Amino acid sequence: MPYVDGFLLPVPKKKIAAYRKMARKAGKIWIEHGALEFRECAGDDLNPKGPVSFRRLVKAKPSETVFFSWIVFRSKGDRARVNKKVMTDPRLQKMMEPGGAPFDFKRMAYGGFKVAVDL
Repeated sequence: MPYVDGFLLPVPKKKIAAYRKMARKAGKIWIEHGALEFRECAGDDLNPKGPVSFRRLVKAKPSETVFFSWIVFRSKGDRARVNKKVMTDPRLQKMMEPGGAPFDFKRMAYGGFKVAVDL
């Protein structure tokens, strides 16, 4: 069964282009090392009536938008193998240097998920 890493993070609106550029590069690295799918989704309708919004969850400022992102792997074991390679890839390490990313890593939410329904 596939395994998914999920991310939720606020990105300053003035840095969206830089974030997309970085995400494209990072996504290519993940795919190169074996991820099946890499998606970055920019917030569009983030003010629902009723449920807690993603904006509220990440405490996004008015000058920020929210990105909802995920990476799909063949399995949890494959995720460990792929992520180990990705995290030691010098191209990604350069992106993760302090001040190198167009968002605050400390405000990023992250988790690994077992697929419960796959249609």
